[in-house]
Amino acid sequence: MKVCIVGLGAIGGLLAAWLGRLPADRVQVSALVRGDTLAAVRERGLVLDDAAGTHRIALTVADTAAALGPQDLVIVAVKAPALPAVADAVAALSHADTTVLGAMNGVPWWFFDGLPAEAPVATRGWVLDSVDPGGRLRERMPSARTVGGVVHLAASTAGPGHVRHAMGRRLVLGDATGAGRDAGPRTAAVAALLAEAGAEVETSACIQRDVWFKLWGNVTMNPVSALTGATLDRILADELVRGFCSGVMSEAQALGAALGLPIAQTPEERNAVTAKLGPVRTSMLQDLQAGRALEIDALVSAVREIGVRLQHPTPMLDALLGLVRLMARERGLYPSG
Repeated sequence: MKVCIVGLGAIGGLLAAWLGRLPADRVQVSALVRGDTLAAVRERGLVLDDAAGTHRIALTVADTAAALGPQDLVIVAVKAPALPAVADAVAALSHADTTVLGAMNGVPWWFFDGLPAEAPVATRGWVLDSVDPGGRLRERMPSARTVGGVVHLAASTAGPGHVRHAMGRRLVLGDATGAGRDAGPRTAAVAALLAEAGAEVETSACIQRDVWFKLWGNVTMNPVSALTGATLDRILADELVRGFCSGVMSEAQALGAALGLPIAQTPEERNAVTAKLGPVRTSMLQDLQAGRALEIDALVSAVREIGVRLQHPTPMLDALLGLVRLMARERGLYPSG
């Protein structure tokens, strides 16, 4: 199997390192990268720090799809703001039966192509302006060939081509269009490969449920951490901030229920679980501190857009979006309005 990872950040780099240690007759791993990361991996390989020590993994890298050729599996592991810039490359890496795995946070481009039967008929096939304006991503990465992925692990980058794995190996995978059905052959094949590489893989009959459940926490923790500079434990130790987060989560929970994606937990129960993670810096806080574009649209704007389309007010979410968006614009990390 020929596998290409698009983006060698924390998640893409970790998956590339795991896959890169499989036998060469099982999988041929490459990565589409650029700039300092391209140079670093070419010079000394991909570096992974984990509980077992430091590892160097030889990896084929290039900055053009043409240099790598068509792949059997393309893992898209860039942050949402970078998706439009890599969509053409993903299409160029694909042949007629290539599987695309999306390993990223937030509402993905394929989200409304596999909602459960309980979702309003009018929502089927929705294209969100905040996520995929004009449907360009869906054209280049068709939902029928896409496997949705939800990542439950902690990793970071120590420098270009240098990944640190902190904890967790859990991945949840499911057919982007397969609500209510068992995992199809694409999902099953990707799950088997990643399990062989060392991930703890689960398959889902409705990956949209798993996406929404993770988003339910990210929609508050990420922007609030970026606004305050605080880690998860400090955010949730503040009674007023925790109460605000629970209010935003209640709004998002109601939207999920309207889409046929109910959540049984209360916001307070979810926050208690999150608090146990300790002094974790969210991905948005890490991006802010590194001067990278923030994933505001996929994590927050998309939720507000869903509320507007469902005619379901989200005043607390709206306030959070306005604040984090303005902060990011003032720092040049979000497009001007």
